[in-house]
Parts: sequence; C-alpha cells; structure tokens
Amino acid sequence: MSQALLQVRDLVRHFAGVRAVDGVSLDIDAGQCVALIGPNGAGKSTLFACLAGQQNPTSGQVLWLGRSLLGKSPSQRLEMGVGRSFQVAQVFEALTVLANVQLALQARAAAVSAWQALALWQTEQAMALLAQAGLAELAGQIAGSLPYGAKKRLELAIVLAGQPRLLLLDEPAAGLAEQERVRLMAWVRSLVHQGLAVLYTEHNMDAVQGVADRVLVLIEGRLVAQGRFDEVAADPFVQARYLGRFREDMRHA
Repeated sequence: MSQALLQVRDLVRHFAGVRAVDGVSLDIDAGQCVALIGPNGAGKSTLFACLAGQQNPTSGQVLWLGRSLLGKSPSQRLEMGVGRSFQVAQVFEALTVLANVQLALQARAAAVSAWQALALWQTEQAMALLAQAGLAELAGQIAGSLPYGAKKRLELAIVLAGQPRLLLLDEPAAGLAEQERVRLMAWVRSLVHQGLAVLYTEHNMDAVQGVADRVLVLIEGRLVAQGRFDEVAADPFVQARYLGRFREDMRHA
C-alpha cells in the first residue's frame, strides 16, 4: 500500500487551555480533493496554520511522505511541496499581474536578480500559469486594480508557481459571486485531475458538493464525520450541529 502524501496524527493545538484542534488525524494523497467544513470557530484555520507552518501544534504529528514537517517554516514546506492560499487573497498589489507570478517563479528557483530584470524572468512559464487562471489578457495590469475574484485566481497562480504537490486552500470561494466560485472550483478540480492533492476549507456548500471527493466535518476542534458530501450531509449529528443551522441561516439571509 502506497504512503499518503500528508499524514496528520492526533494533532492538538491549545490556546490558553482551549483546544482549538483536538486530536485530528487525516490522510491526503495525490489526486484527492478533500473539503474541510464546519461552523465558525471549529478550528479549521488553526488546523491549516499548523499544516502550513504558521503555527506549531501543541502535540501530534504532521508527516510529509513519512518525514516530519514540525519545525519547518512555510517556505521550507513549500520547497518540499506544500503550498497554501489564504482566506483573503494575498498578492503583491503594486506589481503587475505578470510580475507577481514571475516573482514567485524567481523565489522557487532561489534566484537573486535586480528588479529591472524581473520582467524577463521566465515570461513564458508565467504566462502559461496566467492562462490557466484566465488572466493572460490582464498580465500587464497592476494587481491591486483587479476585481476580487481575479485576485483569488492570481493568488492561486502564485502558489502554483512554487510547484506544490499539495494545495492548502483556506476558503478559496470566500467573497466570490456564484459564477466566480464555479470558475475557481472548476480550476481546482482540473488541478486534481492533473494529480495534485487539495485540502480546502469552505463555507459555501456549492463549492463543496460536486467538487470534493471527500468531506471532513470539524466541530469544536474534532473531526466528527467524513465521507462523500451526501453521506456527511445525512449525518444527524452534522445536521444538528452545523448543516441544519447553516441552511436555516441561508434561508433568512
């Protein structure tokens, strides 16, 4: 049996006695798209921060191809193949769309060059990533002037420039209109079909149903259910503690 790319074992993260993450174990393998859902305050962002290196767990293990990631910085994890995006898109707003991706490619190559030379750095590869993102025609535009949906796609192109094998996407569809959500999640699915592994958090159920191969439900720091979307949606505990309340809120929105 092949080894999973990412193995999380009994992960715990305390904050002043509060167990934000409370004994989480999960596996993610190549070509898998896994959604992590749960109410606000469930511990999703804390779990992501522990996986990506922004926070250190109180106890437990995070293994990448059998090697511990504990003590590795986010940049070291990216070099090993673990990339992440954030709930609020993070791009270099003063640079052009093309220069954002070129800078990420330059960082991947550990190259040091003058800013004046950045415009010549791997232009073809950068444009190929922008084409995937649907941003090729906006390559010369300043990133800060992009609409939010385009910024989310640019951020993902920047992450992909690091050539990750696992994408950690923190609420990729947050703040997007339905059409933008569909477009972005279709791109995510295409990346999975190319062999990438994806673990993402999400509150928009239309970005989960029909997209994720497997859904994990986190409530009060614990994984309480996992399986296909229809399986977890039918779970009485999940309905009572999350999905039922979520759907009621949506009816009154």
